[in-house]
Amino acid sequence: MSRIGKKEIIIPNNVKIEIDELKISTEGPNGKLSYSIPKFIVLEHINNRLKVKTTSNEKKIQALYGLYRSIINNMVLGVSQRFEKKLIISGVGYRSYLEGNRLVLNLGYSHPIYIETPENISIEVENNTNILVSGIDKQLVGETAAKIRSMRPPEPYKGKGIKYANESIKRKVGKAGK
Repeated sequence: MSRIGKKEIIIPNNVKIEIDELKISTEGPNGKLSYSIPKFIVLEHINNRLKVKTTSNEKKIQALYGLYRSIINNMVLGVSQRFEKKLIISGVGYRSYLEGNRLVLNLGYSHPIYIETPENISIEVENNTNILVSGIDKQLVGETAAKIRSMRPPEPYKGKGIKYANESIKRKVGKAGK
């Protein structure tokens, strides 16, 4: 049995959950999410708690048990309180700004990089070097932040590039001269 899968999901008062046969929908103050559930996952909704169970003790099913519990928990958290990732751009001349619904990055290349903002995701730029990616879908927020970071990952010598706010870059010593 999965240790994570055994934990109950506590549902806040401002979140509504609808469970169909193979689908769960959550609705809260920040929006609405839905997700398809396989046949081997059973959900029990009692008062303000949700319990995830399996129909089989097969090893493959048990491996996915905790995953589906985490996905459902992230849905509940997302519609009640948004997820966000903060990115920091460091480097001389590196900057970013919003142009309509797309992010424009100047990262030392010969051309600017344009990144379209996905639906249900909001991107904010503070003082040209701080980017805040937020939304209700944890996977999409992380994916968007990773896509932005991949345009110029931080390098180990001077630390130039795009990094997460809580990320620490291991610095290397430069070339030693005589």
